[in-house]
Amino acid sequence: MREVVLYTRPGCHLCDDALAILERVRADLPFALEARDIERDDALLARYLERIPVVEVDGDELFEFFVEEHELRRRLGTVGRP
Repeated sequence: MREVVLYTRPGCHLCDDALAILERVRADLPFALEARDIERDDALLARYLERIPVVEVDGDELFEFFVEEHELRRRLGTVGRP
């Protein structure tokens, strides 16, 4: 199963938008989704402070600030396949 990580923080409206897109896509293309609050980890906070939301698929950073739904669907259909 594909693994998607959303780097987020409380009060981030772009993060809320990204999560809504991820949930909509996940309804059609199942994947494991983990939301990581960057404020709970100093290393994540330093890395992503000005870049959130960031979305990783199977360890590859694909999006920051905005999630392009069409591209996410395309990548979930091909990422990790030979």
